Amino acid sequence: MLTNYLKIAWRNLATQRSYTLLNTLGLSVGMAGALLIFLFLRHHLSTDQYHVHDDRIFRIDTDLYLADGSIEYNPEAPLPMAQTLRSQYSQVDQAAFLMMNRELTVGIKESGSGLVTRFLEHSGTGLTEPAWFDILSYTWLAGNPKTALRDPNSVVLTRSQAQKYFGSADPMGRTITLNNKLDATVTGLVADPPAPTDTNLGLFLSLATLRQFDPTYDATNWWQLNSTNRVYVTLKNPASAAALDQSFVALAKKQYGADAKFFRFHAQPLRELHFDVARGGGAIRQSLLWSLGIIGLLLVGAACINFVNLSTVQALRRSKEVGIRKTLGSSHHQLIYQFLLETSLVTILAAGLALVLVVTFLPLFNNWVQLDLALRFDRATMCFIGLLLGGVVLLAGGYPSLVLAGFSPSAALRGSLTATAVGGFSLRRVLVVAQFVTCQVLIIGALVVANQMQYIQQTDLGYRKDNIVIVRIPNKQKSTREAFRQQLTPYPDIRSVSFSHRPPASSQLFGGSFKFNGSPDWALFPIRDRLADAEFLGTYGLQLVAGRNLMPSDTIREYVINETLLHQLGFRDPKQVLGKKLQYHLSGSPMPIVGVVKDFHEKSLHEPIGPCFIASYADWYARASIRVSGHDPGRTLQRIRETWQQLYPNEVFEYEFFGDQVATFYETETLTARLINTFTGIAILICCLGLYGLVSHVVLQRTREIGIRKVLGASVTSIVALLSIDFIRLVIIASVVATPIAWYAMSQWLNDFVYRINISWWVFALSGVLAVSIALLTVSVQSIKAALMDPVKSLRTE
Repeated sequence: MLTNYLKIAWRNLATQRSYTLLNTLGLSVGMAGALLIFLFLRHHLSTDQYHVHDDRIFRIDTDLYLADGSIEYNPEAPLPMAQTLRSQYSQVDQAAFLMMNRELTVGIKESGSGLVTRFLEHSGTGLTEPAWFDILSYTWLAGNPKTALRDPNSVVLTRSQAQKYFGSADPMGRTITLNNKLDATVTGLVADPPAPTDTNLGLFLSLATLRQFDPTYDATNWWQLNSTNRVYVTLKNPASAAALDQSFVALAKKQYGADAKFFRFHAQPLRELHFDVARGGGAIRQSLLWSLGIIGLLLVGAACINFVNLSTVQALRRSKEVGIRKTLGSSHHQLIYQFLLETSLVTILAAGLALVLVVTFLPLFNNWVQLDLALRFDRATMCFIGLLLGGVVLLAGGYPSLVLAGFSPSAALRGSLTATAVGGFSLRRVLVVAQFVTCQVLIIGALVVANQMQYIQQTDLGYRKDNIVIVRIPNKQKSTREAFRQQLTPYPDIRSVSFSHRPPASSQLFGGSFKFNGSPDWALFPIRDRLADAEFLGTYGLQLVAGRNLMPSDTIREYVINETLLHQLGFRDPKQVLGKKLQYHLSGSPMPIVGVVKDFHEKSLHEPIGPCFIASYADWYARASIRVSGHDPGRTLQRIRETWQQLYPNEVFEYEFFGDQVATFYETETLTARLINTFTGIAILICCLGLYGLVSHVVLQRTREIGIRKVLGASVTSIVALLSIDFIRLVIIASVVATPIAWYAMSQWLNDFVYRINISWWVFALSGVLAVSIALLTVSVQSIKAALMDPVKSLRTE
């Protein structure tokens, strides 16, 4: 029986090649899109899930509840927190402090020659303690995890980091030089952590070495918070996290006294960190992942709609076959089984083609989303493919098989079945509308995201971001800095050189409390600082609205503030604040405000502009900002490199364009735009394939009518309009349905931006026009062909 069903199914598929091809292509494109989304979701949802106790691992966050009512969400915690948790909290199994991504110059002396090869590490480094390896899971290849980081000047490397420094040689016991002044010994070697992970550190330096980097760092200071500081804990029972949070209230009171109301410690599960974009360090919002999951289901649903539509329009052709089978004794269930078997064959063919598409386009997709996704046929992937196949067979084949199996044998044999009896036009219209609703929601989403990204690119950020090269300054020697400036300034393609702690916009914020105008009390809100020299305003194009620029100085002697700080201090006229004195923790006494600059965005457009000042403080300068003409960037960069290496011969030269740094603020939005564009294209292709198949069937049914109309004088245009109008009407209905859905979804997305566009009416109008144009183009291909057919041949068609 099964063999007979397979033969008949294959014969039917081979006979109707065009419909089989359309069904297979539609399903394969939809399944390929769903599989790509699955790989993307799996990558993010499995991040850091390989740790043995991943459900018991938490990070301690410090949220600041400011006096003005605002809240700053921070991922850091003070250094003494780890020891306190280990010794005083019974629910804590283990705790460790991590100072991550400390910028290091690593020097490796070659055996024999004595030459030193240097590497500049911006990320992937951390100072920590042995307890770190009790919390997170590492495979030790050499060394003792209990003692490897116990002593000062001890280093543990991952396998890839050791190969980077020493090649294939054994790294154990080798010496590396840090920042050209500190020798450390490799005391441990661990395997690279499995991907994906957000704790991908390659160099671990013992926390006991911290004093040699910064002798002034107080390891007992609870007030010393830094964006690089982390505290991780393993709880004996994950359910005790809420109780731990409650106990932190008493801890804050003990350490901060009357100021405890400003500090709120919070234990955040490791599983949430990857999605915590608000606190920084999060890679992607979880809401975006769920949205992509829904899009994947919609793509598969749209492909199944194609199958249902094309299957039901062919049902009349097979009515006599069903009638004969029922007359010969075939049961209702046997017929359903046969038609589901046909659907299964098409689905299996489509799945094979989908895998080919995924393998072919996965490298392009990886480059598009900046990931290294791989199609591995492990248990999870095979389960997903199995569920996908089963779901497609039921969704695509379930309804058509019920319709075909439900034919009356007498009506089928007499040929008296109508289109309504096979799930006629009303159902197909609903399905086509559903398809185009999905398509248009994605089109509107793509337009809104593109419009917001254009707004970001064109918004006046308050500073110049193009043609500015940022170079690291390795040491604090004023003479070397000034020599660097003096040697570059005469070069015609270099406009200016400024030294600062950070550029105007940075992912890291620095600041603190202040006193204003002689008040003995600290202000109710903190301010952000930009520590820079007198060339800073000119280099970045910051505009003074009142007063003057800073005078050259190595310490804080005067301030230039932004308009937001001006207004929060209670002034409207910027001239009124000039001469008022401000005291910051880096200055021993109050210093005057000498200028007010136009507001500039010190972070992304996700966040409001905060109160900020600019002042000179040479001890903190870490970057040189070089504004260039842009006429010959290659030669200019070579001049900068040669000058820098002459003054810093033992350092590694690296540069970054400020515009590229600003672009990193919007990596998530860029990724969102690319994903929506990709899957919008897939949805449009699926809709076009479905429409093409339906129009082909309509043309076939109305061939004689078309021939008669042509004989009676109908034009090609009128015939195309006749065949197109019904489908265009459905697309317009889909536009009406899609508009409120897309408006709500994109309004929620835009709420993440403080500075955002308003969704204009033209976005929905343009989406409708695009959808109608796509549908009209698809329909016209077959309509024009039918309209140009010789009427004599048309009238001969039965």
